[in-house]
Amino acid sequence: MPFTFTSHTPDDTRKLADALAPTLQAGDVLLLEGDVGAGKTDLARKIIQNRMVKFDVVEDVPSPTFTLVQTYELGGLEYLHADLYRLSHPDETYELGLERGFEGAVCLIEWPDRLGTLAPVNALHIHISITGELTRTFQFSWTHPKWSDRLHTLQKEHRAK
Repeated sequence: MPFTFTSHTPDDTRKLADALAPTLQAGDVLLLEGDVGAGKTDLARKIIQNRMVKFDVVEDVPSPTFTLVQTYELGGLEYLHADLYRLSHPDETYELGLERGFEGAVCLIEWPDRLGTLAPVNALHIHISITGELTRTFQFSWTHPKWSDRLHTLQKEHRAK
């Protein structure tokens, strides 16, 4: 069942990332949607930083705006953080190796509309909206049942507030 999480501070967003990051597994794809400045990169960065802390890795987590894809190896699992904003056609994603990542890595994809029909059907969609100066609304939706199980605790905690 889809749900919404509201972040009133950057620390709330970090807590969301800290709850979500440990649930991610090889083959998981998060499609991060929202306007420029909504917080797509911030959420992706915080998820990756959570895993870096877990595996005692110290590395910068830059935005992939110009490189298009940043890759991290954390705890034997590859993480791909992609920003597809500058792509003009879904075929351009083939050169980035995203299809391989969809199968065996955790993929955090900003501007997923650029994927067109290449977007995995088992992906978790997170639409981020700016609802105040620091406030962001994260709307989670999915069709694959794996997300219902994995996000159950996050949903429960959100409903308890």
